[in-house]
Amino acid sequence: MSTEWRPLSEVREDLRVEWYRSPLPSGRLRELSRRNDLQGWFQTGGHLALFLCTGYLCYQFWLVEQWIGFAACLLLHGTVGSFFSGVAPHELGHGTVFRTRWLNKFFLYLFSLFSWWDIYDYGSSHTYHHRYTQYVEGDRENVYPLVPSLAPFALLQLFTVNLFSVPGRNFSKGGLFSTVFITIKSALGIVGSTENVSREWIDALHNDQPAERDRSKWWSRLQLLFHGSLLAGSLSADLWVLPILLSTFPFIGNWLVYFVGTTQHCGLRGDIPDFRKNTRSTRINPIASFLYWRMNWHTEHHMYAGVPCYNLKKLAEEIADDMPEPKSTIGAWKEMREIWHKQQADPTYQYDMPLPAPAKQTRSDKVDEDLEGSIGELAPEGLR
Repeated sequence: MSTEWRPLSEVREDLRVEWYRSPLPSGRLRELSRRNDLQGWFQTGGHLALFLCTGYLCYQFWLVEQWIGFAACLLLHGTVGSFFSGVAPHELGHGTVFRTRWLNKFFLYLFSLFSWWDIYDYGSSHTYHHRYTQYVEGDRENVYPLVPSLAPFALLQLFTVNLFSVPGRNFSKGGLFSTVFITIKSALGIVGSTENVSREWIDALHNDQPAERDRSKWWSRLQLLFHGSLLAGSLSADLWVLPILLSTFPFIGNWLVYFVGTTQHCGLRGDIPDFRKNTRSTRINPIASFLYWRMNWHTEHHMYAGVPCYNLKKLAEEIADDMPEPKSTIGAWKEMREIWHKQQADPTYQYDMPLPAPAKQTRSDKVDEDLEGSIGELAPEGLR
């Protein structure tokens, strides 16, 4: 049975969430919110450089027809590049990576173009996701219940090539076939859906923000033109490896982005004004954290979304006494799987994240509400 949802314009009028945010010393939030071009170049340029290096290694193995080396490097290339889809555009979309604004926009378009990412539908959806996190009337970016799947066929695709849809973190179009199909539908102005994003939610966003719907359509056309031209040019030049390296990489070696990304909200509570209860932070190794654009500090990101990704660990250290202890990726997956098994017996079950003994429940020391509630430059014009 489908649910009849109110128009999002009505939700914006009526739904007011008074979010709890862990207090910070006076002036500290302003310091942590400062954007830095050098840090932005390290994160953005470093990720892009790793992608180019793995692609170059793949190309060299292809030239000498060393197929085992090519396959190994291609898996590495995909593992690095799969974070282009959704992760890099997420932070660049918030506009908090570079102090120089046009650099955020330039790399947002660049990463999104290569990774088949729809920046316009996602910008609208993610604005609602931040304003109404886990309040299902205003945030349906994730299709619930989120399933921490370890199904054999899904794992096979995650460690090889994702041709078909596998369970997604959020907003992912899924596998290669479904992504191309959805992009074609979008280019034709037809609302599409996958296992990860409902057609109803995209339709609701389009009705709410028709200008973004039109931009999404033209963006999809540009993506098809770009990847189609790359395919045609490469085949005519007998360089069939180039489309694999530059167009299909988001669907190769998705294992790492899946395992670290699924932890964000999976199994946690809805309809509660406390990010500590509906969002999960994890501790992961520095390389994975770099590829993930530090989004393992996800509770902190939701609490203070205007803080650049490279300052999130500092933010986490500042408010650690008021936060749940972050788990490892394995620990988070054990927790998610236990929650999921309980939900099979009781579909209404919601896990209540325990807070440390000294954690606060309310606060009265708000200093700069605009800075605290900032989500950077994410919101499209119609939602500002």
